[in-house]
Amino acid sequence: MHERSVVIVGAGPTGMMLAAELTLGGVEVEILERRPTPELPGVRAGGLHSRSIEVLDQRGIAERFLSQGKTMQLANFGTHPIDMSDFPTRHPYGLALTQNHIERILGEWITELGVHVRRGIEVTDLKQDDEGVTVTFANGESTRAKFLVGCDGGRSVIRKKAGIDFPGWDASVSYILAEGELAQEPVLGFRPGDRGTNAIGKLEDGNRVRIVLVEPKVEQASDAPTLEELKSALIAVYGSDFGVHNVTWLSRFSDAARQAATYRKGRVLVAGDAAHTHSPVGGQGLNTGLQDAVNLGWKLARVVKGTSAASVLDTYHSERHPVGARVLKLTLAQTALARGDTRTEFLREQVGELLKAPETRKRYAAMMTGLDLHYAQPDAAHPLIGRRMPDLELAGGKRVFSYLHDAQPVLLNFSGESLQLTTSVPVVDAHFDGTWELPAIGAVPAPKAVLIRPDGHVAWAGSPGDPKLADALRTWFARAD
Repeated sequence: MHERSVVIVGAGPTGMMLAAELTLGGVEVEILERRPTPELPGVRAGGLHSRSIEVLDQRGIAERFLSQGKTMQLANFGTHPIDMSDFPTRHPYGLALTQNHIERILGEWITELGVHVRRGIEVTDLKQDDEGVTVTFANGESTRAKFLVGCDGGRSVIRKKAGIDFPGWDASVSYILAEGELAQEPVLGFRPGDRGTNAIGKLEDGNRVRIVLVEPKVEQASDAPTLEELKSALIAVYGSDFGVHNVTWLSRFSDAARQAATYRKGRVLVAGDAAHTHSPVGGQGLNTGLQDAVNLGWKLARVVKGTSAASVLDTYHSERHPVGARVLKLTLAQTALARGDTRTEFLREQVGELLKAPETRKRYAAMMTGLDLHYAQPDAAHPLIGRRMPDLELAGGKRVFSYLHDAQPVLLNFSGESLQLTTSVPVVDAHFDGTWELPAIGAVPAPKAVLIRPDGHVAWAGSPGDPKLADALRTWFARAD
């Protein structure tokens, strides 16, 4: 049996992004996907937030997405839009682009990189030992890998078979989600209800609509609704089913919020919806999954190749689990704000007033778009450490993100002094005269040098003679024993 370095289960955005990161890191990877074809049923997620666009820009592929979507102010908290147009980023906006297109573009990219996707494969079991993981399929076949990553959604088989607990909050409300055609002209837009917000909107082809309906009582999200239930729910909210027909996608979701107790168990890891599931309010799911993948990919690649110690993998959980926990709380809070009773309406008014204040607006805009992500490190001497590196335009016209296209670390030396490292991390002499500024924080002191991780976060910032530079290099990029 041929052993792969890494096997990923799930060819959604998280799985494809992770496969690309691993491939750029020089690791052999294979994706196993249950769906027999790449076509996605339903458009699902509706766009990319600013930090996700930055992540794609770091890999040199942002324009592929920007050219096919529409940039706009997508950030919101509950029903309150939040303007981020004054943020210090090259992408102070969101991108309206549905998940089917996002998956298509990612699929084209990983094909160019040579990633192998096996479709029509249903994984039923796994067994791990000290050397790797054996993955069993429904047809009785199996494969072997050094590491296995479950990117297979909220009902993840990988998470369950690995014995990873999935605690959280049960649903307080459930929704029917449908895409189809209407024989009669519908009432477009949002319609608040006592339990949440209903909506009907036209899809990009102009002929079909997307329908979101709050159900009168909580149903299990795992139970697919019927066409009759859809019609009944439409009548209950709008007084008519508008002659709904040719329904191409019919699903159910809820505000249940759960998170994997650990993102790693031995040689098995989970990412994306397999690690955290919640309401789609605020558009957090797909974007959080992409950033899971970018955080994990370079670490796993370096551990597989032996260029970083295995302990680096533990930082995937310690850095990303708090992010997922915050996302769960944010979605639960927004679901509560969407209720239509008078008391909640008064609360929404107060939240809206708070979000008008510049400091609060900037804080929540950065939070909802991923621009405030901070992987805290003990005794960090500079405010950049652990945060995203700004995409500065350096002297000579080269941007910082251009050094990250290959998903490798880099040390930018702004000091003018000679700097040589004992590791393989490249050193680039750079010059920048402008202000260093972070979203929601503002200007920060200009460092003499910056060590940037492959995911675009700063591992160290300071002066070339700082002994903590050597510590940062050992922590992230030391060769394994």
